[in-house]
Amino acid sequence: MPEYTKNPDVIATLSPEEFHVTQQSGTERPGTGKLLGNKEPGIYVDIVSGEPLFASGDKYESGCGWPSFTKPIEPAHVQEISDRSLGMVRTEVRSTHGDSHLGHVFNDGPRDRGGLRYCINSASLRFIHRDDMEGEGYAQYLPQVEDIT
Repeated sequence: MPEYTKNPDVIATLSPEEFHVTQQSGTERPGTGKLLGNKEPGIYVDIVSGEPLFASGDKYESGCGWPSFTKPIEPAHVQEISDRSLGMVRTEVRSTHGDSHLGHVFNDGPRDRGGLRYCINSASLRFIHRDDMEGEGYAQYLPQVEDIT
């Protein structure tokens, strides 16, 4: 089993936006994330720790301006924390081992897929294409990556 950690060497290489989002609980502007329109098969991992977070088959177009997912690929890698900032009550989503701010989860997702919408900043994610998953150590998640038709 791989060990995932908050890697200071990786943090030092983050872009200003990636650092702001993951380390300072920031938010990228809606509609600007590099992974928003990605429809390739693969998985999304924490940009800091590499822990697997979401599968492409659970990604959907919610219209909110950020990549949206119905569920985590590995629930143990996603923490949900009460967030009362900005005068609202929301549920923040953080990576368990990397402690990266990812985004928020809401109860307005597709009902037929569990009803959740994980609204995630592209700046907190690294996409690994299905063709590269085995080589990067994520082969155990290949059965969870569906073909895009």
